[in-house]
Amino acid sequence: MPEPQFEAAYVNLHGGAQGSRLCLWHAPALAAPRALLVYVHPFAEEMNKSRRMAALQARAFAAAGHAVLQVDLLGCGDSPGDFSDATWAAWVNDVVGACEYARARHAAAWPDAAPPPLWLWGLRAGCLLAAEAAARLDGACNLLFWQPTLQGKSVLQQFLRLHTAGVLLGKSAGQAAESPRQALAAGQTVDVAGYRVCPALASGLEAAKLLPPPRAGRLEWIEIATDADGSLSPAAAAALPGWTRAGWIGRQRSVAGPQFWQTTEVEVAPELVAATLLALELGLDETASRPASQALEPIALANAA
Repeated sequence: MPEPQFEAAYVNLHGGAQGSRLCLWHAPALAAPRALLVYVHPFAEEMNKSRRMAALQARAFAAAGHAVLQVDLLGCGDSPGDFSDATWAAWVNDVVGACEYARARHAAAWPDAAPPPLWLWGLRAGCLLAAEAAARLDGACNLLFWQPTLQGKSVLQQFLRLHTAGVLLGKSAGQAAESPRQALAAGQTVDVAGYRVCPALASGLEAAKLLPPPRAGRLEWIEIATDADGSLSPAAAAALPGWTRAGWIGRQRSVAGPQFWQTTEVEVAPELVAATLLALELGLDETASRPASQALEPIALANAA
């Protein structure tokens, strides 16, 4: 069987000198893809810790007949710009631009094929960006969440604690006199664990909440736990009924695996790859064959047989 397609290229998503972003394209070797996914990475160092897992999942999607676009957002990874240039609004624009590019790329590569369903696949704070971007897209969009963060405020709080830890360890003595929150409130860019964060990024992240976009679609929500029994965290379980009331259809579950976005060494979660493939396949099959139940039901991995 031929290997899936892979290409890494800088793509100008917005025009102008600052519009270029690094994009990684994974696609089936021959047939047109049955789904089109855009990966939205998490915040700061969590992105680097997650690169291996994102790559493994993207390759697995392509081998199973789906196309995936991974994009490094402004100031992140290998995209142009510094992290201090990034704002929350700019990142949402990047995700919207990546979706438009992915659709155009599909149309150019398979002009005779019908557009496949679009999925925004987010990890952690990337889920917040995905939900905001989905609200701005033309046409239907589905969501695939890995360990979604319900509020950006908690992400920012956890991140700023790294500054305190650095001060205690003697690594941030130059900033010890003023807390990063005070500096951000005064309109200053702060340096936390090697990342320079501007006030516009911090305020946008802090205000972000994981809310269902107005145009409903399918939702696949997967959490990772050390000893998962298939049930979600209490916070996630409390959030999901709101998505159902908003018309979103899908399912949820948790799988066993390491929290790879924060482990000291780079780790992988093979069960997550398998569960995610199954979730997408079930979502596609149910959408194509019949209207799915409004209930959010757990995935039974035994159904994959």
